[in-house]
Amino acid sequence: MKAYVDKGTCIGCGLCPDICPEVFEMDQSDKAEATDMELTDELIDSARDAEEQCPVDAISVK
Repeated sequence: MKAYVDKGTCIGCGLCPDICPEVFEMDQSDKAEATDMELTDELIDSARDAEEQCPVDAISVK
């Protein structure tokens, strides 16, 4: 599983890196981006929590 961010939808609120900093960070244009790594079992729940709490549904975990 991997996490993805739709940068066209992202509003740069910063919530996802607050919830799951191992997977998400803010880029130079203040939009979220996800690391390009397979999520470990330990990170899937945290990444899904970020997905559920994103106010504009810009995150997908699949």
